[in-house]
Amino acid sequence: MAQNLREQIADNLVTVLKNIQDPSVILVTREPIVITELAITQFPAIFVLPRLEERTTITMGAPGAGRRQGNIAYEIRGFVRGVELDRQRNDLIERIEESLDQDRYRELRSLGVTDGQITRIEIIDRQPPLAEFLITYEVRYNYLRTAT
Repeated sequence: MAQNLREQIADNLVTVLKNIQDPSVILVTREPIVITELAITQFPAIFVLPRLEERTTITMGAPGAGRRQGNIAYEIRGFVRGVELDRQRNDLIERIEESLDQDRYRELRSLGVTDGQITRIEIIDRQPPLAEFLITYEVRYNYLRTAT
């Protein structure tokens, strides 16, 4: 059975984030992590989680059919550890943005993805030697719903 679009987008995000260089990201996961239990060697670390999905009808058809548009917001939580935390955090945020902007269709244009972009960056207060940020990445897509 083929993966649904949500899974394909999330998998693409993880793959792209794993390939970030300078700084190299050590851990990228969709599984919840307890950041205080990670080894020093597992930083920088990124946690990807779908947060909110909104859908609207853009054309009408037979009951239960028509073209729909969706917007999925993914939460990308980044963690760095060590010294110069502000610089490390800013460098990682910049690399994430550059990496995600290389393909705003997430390699899924043929499946209906029409755009992907960072819509928010939030710095989370943490006690040193940890620093954290939250990026909201939104993916817009559309699909044809057929009557069954």
